[in-house]
Amino acid sequence: MARVVVDVMLKPEILDPQGQAVQRALPRLGFEGIADVRQGKRFELEVAGPVDEAALARIHEMAETFLANTVIEDFVVKVDESVSAGAGEVVGAADQGAK
Repeated sequence: MARVVVDVMLKPEILDPQGQAVQRALPRLGFEGIADVRQGKRFELEVAGPVDEAALARIHEMAETFLANTVIEDFVVKVDESVSAGAGEVVGAADQGAK
């Protein structure tokens, strides 16, 4: 089983009110020095079978027609090598103590 990740972000010229709200809240929470925040979406797709050029082309088509609104959003399709190579899930430092 392989994982393909599709990251979707608003285009740079599109206003991001959620990102701005987070940016305004950070100093109040004690997090200084963040110049900008952009909020996006991440899709993790578990693919049955090999992730070859045909599979990636199909996922790219899916992202373009369904996962992203290409008028206002850009997207990137990438294979998650850590899962595809069998290395397992990478857990962030904050999550390690909870598991």
